[in-house]
Amino acid sequence: MPIKKYNPTTNGRRGMTGLTYEELSGDAPYKPLLTPLVSKAGRNSAGRITVRHQGGGHKRQYRIVDFRQKDKMGIEARVETIEYDPNRTAFIARVVYRDGERRYVLAHKDMKVGDKIVTAEEAKPIDGNRMKIANIPTGLKIYNVELIVGGGSTAVRSAGSSAEIISQEGEYTQVRMPSGEIRKVHKNCYATVGTVSNIDNNQVVIGKAGRSRWKGIRPTVLGKSMNAVDHPHGGGEGHSPIGLKYPKTPWGAPALGSKTRKRKDTTKWIIRDKKGKLINKL
Repeated sequence: MPIKKYNPTTNGRRGMTGLTYEELSGDAPYKPLLTPLVSKAGRNSAGRITVRHQGGGHKRQYRIVDFRQKDKMGIEARVETIEYDPNRTAFIARVVYRDGERRYVLAHKDMKVGDKIVTAEEAKPIDGNRMKIANIPTGLKIYNVELIVGGGSTAVRSAGSSAEIISQEGEYTQVRMPSGEIRKVHKNCYATVGTVSNIDNNQVVIGKAGRSRWKGIRPTVLGKSMNAVDHPHGGGEGHSPIGLKYPKTPWGAPALGSKTRKRKDTTKWIIRDKKGKLINKL
């Protein structure tokens, strides 16, 4: 999909780019699959900010996307529309099954109106079809990957991303994730063949601060611009050096180079990390 460039009519427009949305069918969202989405602005149930730099943004409605498709096993579906989803970077497709039910699914990069897709334990290994990882040939690209059997897809769902089947050995399949990490996935998990749509999403230049505000992203203030009481980098005359051996987070933890991964219980499924370091032997 080509990238749209704007004329430099203002400073904010200079260098700004956007998507042309040529793949979209232009249809309005399907109302039965819409649900209200209330903005939390990064706050918890007590109203305190637990995630900074969130708030505002354009009003949205949530599209109910089917990340399991298990109850439609063997039922062929036809793609009715390719639509924009404000809640994710990828495009979504509205499909109608032979029994007449309509659902939203994640679209792959070459999906178009009229395509046929199916979910089955074993299906033709063509883009859009969903099946058990055990039945997907080695070397194929996959997305919408299920990591826990029966838990629904949780990985490889952002625009332009894909994983790759490395090998089929024993009870598990080796999958190279988009980060480069090689991970074992149980063969009873499901995945969709192909690459996620909107592959040019990472080429878009935001161009101006207001465009980030539309997305619900609030400004980030440098720690050294704050008072000493508000941040470890704060205080001093003007933008003076932080006066520390290493930068810290607002809560005093190391900000650069420190490991933040908490789910150590999943390490047993990782063969190599994203840097290529061997974690577990086969």
